[in-house]
Amino acid sequence: MSSARSESTPTDRTGPVPAPSFDHAAAAAGDASRPDGGALRRLKQRRDFLRVAGKGRKAARDGLVLQGAPTPASEAGSLRVGLTVSRKVGNAVARNRARRRLRAVAELVLRTQAMPGHDYVLIGRKATLDRGFAALCNDCRQALRRLRLAQEPAPGPATAGGHAAS
Repeated sequence: MSSARSESTPTDRTGPVPAPSFDHAAAAAGDASRPDGGALRRLKQRRDFLRVAGKGRKAARDGLVLQGAPTPASEAGSLRVGLTVSRKVGNAVARNRARRRLRAVAELVLRTQAMPGHDYVLIGRKATLDRGFAALCNDCRQALRRLRLAQEPAPGPATAGGHAAS
């Protein structure tokens, strides 16, 4: 009886192999020259956060605070982002939610509009949790402009010649 079960169960399974997942939106938005497929590089070490806070400039908005500083010579030309949310914002669940929202803002706004060669730190506030996502993105854009670290948008059909369409 014990052999009946092993005979009916094939040892090597054949069948459809799932295709590897591929994020088309991230690939389209990302820089093809980056080895990581365009993902933003992260600031992880305390000394990097302290350097940005000490030597950089900051702009506070309702939903977030943005700090920016030039990258060190060893990382020249890269765009790195750090996220921080203090316990003032709430419990661990609330802080993680705020970090996820800030990460999404960084992917949408900093990837396309921030100047490379700088490190950025996004600091969450209590309003980060309740503020609409479009308003958070707008806060980040305004902060970038205030720090004078926003790239000039490429002239498109609406801004041909540098003038806004009326």
